[in-house]
Parts: sequence; structure tokens; C-alpha cells
Amino acid sequence: MAQEVSEYLSQNPRVAAWVEALRCEGETDKHWRHRREFLLRNAGDLAPAGGVASANTDEAADAESGIRSRQLQQLISFSMVWANHVFLGCRYSQKVMDKILSMAEGIKVTDAPIHTTRDELVAKKG
Repeated sequence: MAQEVSEYLSQNPRVAAWVEALRCEGETDKHWRHRREFLLRNAGDLAPAGGVASANTDEAADAESGIRSRQLQQLISFSMVWANHVFLGCRYSQKVMDKILSMAEGIKVTDAPIHTTRDELVAKKG
């Protein structure tokens, strides 16, 4: 899949620039490669498209821009939560876990660390 993502980005420079701007400073290449795939799979209409902008009225464009901004912030947050879960072993509420795992369906991370949960540690001692 990494090859497909790279190929897609090489053919869509506006999308490539857009998604690269979402990379966190200090984020490792490994983490970024997988989080970028998560973002691209779930971006939908948030990613830039080819072509010209629509001729919306200023008011409608401002309202749409605010909605898109909130949706983008939510997507970025979900991508960070997913990466934290996969690479750092963080856990979140069941509702959030269900959401991010469904959003990440089909993303294959073969080199993720294996984490032991607190509950697993307690069960081993008991």
C-alpha cells in the first residue's frame, strides 16, 4: 500500500503538499507513513481537488470553510489518536477506539510494537 500512496501523491501534487503540511514536527518517517495513509483514506472532500474553486457567495464559502476546518481538525485528531494507539499503546474510550479502528480498516502496520496493558500485567501477577 505504501507504494500506491507514493504513486498517488506523485500524480497529485496539490494533495501531496496538503497532506505534508499535516505532518508533525519530529514525527518519524515510519509513524508519518502510516498516519499519512490514515489521513488520505479518510480525507474525502477535505483534500484539495484538481480544478478551479466554486463560485460560492462569500457568506456560504465562510460557513463551508468553518465546517471544513472543524472536520479537518477532527480528522487530524483521530489520526493522532490512532497513531498513539498503534505505536505507543495508548488506550481511549471504547467509542473512540471503535471509531479510529473502523477508520483505519485496511491499513497494514507490520512493524508496530507490541504493548502489554495494565490489565494484562495485573492478570499475570494474580
